[in-house]
Amino acid sequence: MNPPLAAAWQALDAHAQALRGQSLRDLFAADATRFSRHSLHVGELLFDYSKQWVTDETLALLDNLAQAADVAGWRERMFAGEKINESEGRAVLHVALRQRGDAPVLVDGVDVIPELRATRARMRKFCEAVRSGQWRGYSGEPIRTVVNLGIGGSDLGPRMVTAALNAIGHPTLAIHYVANLDAADIAPTLEALDPRTTLFIVASKTFTTIETLTNAATAREWLLANADATGDNPKLRQLALARQFVAVSASPQTAIDFGVNPEMIFGFADWVGGRFSLWSAVGLPLALAIGMDAFERLLDGAAAMDEHFRSAPTRQNLPLMMALLGVWNSSVRGAGAYALVPYSQSLRLLPDYLQQLEMESNGKSIGRDGEPLARPAAPVLWGNAGTNAQHAWFQLLHQGGRLLPVDFIAIAESDYPLPDHHERLLANCFAQSEALAFGNPDAEPAYRRCPGNQPSSTFVLPRLDPYHLGLLLAAYEHKTLAQGVIWGINPFDQWGVELGKKLAQRLLPAIEGGALPAGSDSSTGGLITHCRAVRARHL
Repeated sequence: MNPPLAAAWQALDAHAQALRGQSLRDLFAADATRFSRHSLHVGELLFDYSKQWVTDETLALLDNLAQAADVAGWRERMFAGEKINESEGRAVLHVALRQRGDAPVLVDGVDVIPELRATRARMRKFCEAVRSGQWRGYSGEPIRTVVNLGIGGSDLGPRMVTAALNAIGHPTLAIHYVANLDAADIAPTLEALDPRTTLFIVASKTFTTIETLTNAATAREWLLANADATGDNPKLRQLALARQFVAVSASPQTAIDFGVNPEMIFGFADWVGGRFSLWSAVGLPLALAIGMDAFERLLDGAAAMDEHFRSAPTRQNLPLMMALLGVWNSSVRGAGAYALVPYSQSLRLLPDYLQQLEMESNGKSIGRDGEPLARPAAPVLWGNAGTNAQHAWFQLLHQGGRLLPVDFIAIAESDYPLPDHHERLLANCFAQSEALAFGNPDAEPAYRRCPGNQPSSTFVLPRLDPYHLGLLLAAYEHKTLAQGVIWGINPFDQWGVELGKKLAQRLLPAIEGGALPAGSDSSTGGLITHCRAVRARHL
């Protein structure tokens, strides 16, 4: 660790000790302007962090930490297309996917913008054909259902945003997502569908992901079997694949080998990380759901946050402030987890999406230099939609005795404006952040006491539309980059995930009936043997 960075951490540790004994009640009582001084706006998006346990001195010391870690330098290298994903030798250019100007973005000396524009133009043409009913399946009927087959970054992003923007979704085009390798995910989905009107999108960066390819093979056989059942025309099978199977991949030849028509492959580059790929052709099912105009408004919102992150000074920089507050809570104050609670049923999948973004990116204990990290990095993230979460696990937040910061997300205007509902929803959101911050420490009897002093931040979106959702999601992306830089982590690889995949391939032959792999531990061997015996009894 370089000396300025070590000194910055030490100063924060000393400051945290000096703050002990001061509560959020004290901080608010001492400053009537605390909300206005400790909240930020990006357009109509509000970020209130006044209920975080910080002072002006805290923020100055955190700014010093960001400077010592060279967050600004790494940020510029990302935007410039440098290969900051050092372990894989790749650029990290999800920001180029939503760039709205004409400025070139070079990767290995080649401007990538023309190809990105061409892909979006193809997406637009295809989406318009499907959404209008002009695109027909093998039987000549229009598409009524789209099934996206992907996992991780090829599933969580488009699935989450499709649910979030359901209020503006196509009225008759149903969008389904299948990710799990368990047959219990795909089988009930297929049972409810009409093969004549169902379009499949196979989304896989490498087109080798075992979960996705297993589901894709099952879907392909289901589609072809039904095409065969409609008559003796041998061209129906070929037509079914050509019209009702689409691939989204960075490995087009592998998709062709699987049987996808080359004209039905939408590509993206290998410098698009899976958990940052929503903005690419991976967003095709979302674009089919909401239309390309709305999809591009999502890109507009993300691009606006990109520009803000790149240009705003620290105290006005929303993603950087998010990152610094998270580092303060987890790496200085010792919070091993934090909760994300969107007070919006439409955003119920946002915690799932951000779990992958943050924990797969920064869930590491070895730095870029190959050395163990000096202090804990990414906290566990969990969450659920309010008010459901209040009636499930908020008890632990209020009286559990652990430091558990919270991000609240509120929407000023409802996407489904029924009488009474939204006002009561907002009241619950703001009441929970107030109760966590200030509690009722003097209540009697003692078991009623909530100590308070639980930090939280609150986002308020004016409405849940594509633009403001794009702003929010890009803010969390940039937070993840900034935190990775501060911790000395490469946020863009995931070698822990790769290990599990390799071991699964090693064990599969034994589970199918072959010999146990040499050197298997007794537990793994025992589990495989037990399952084989149970299955054999039911053959």
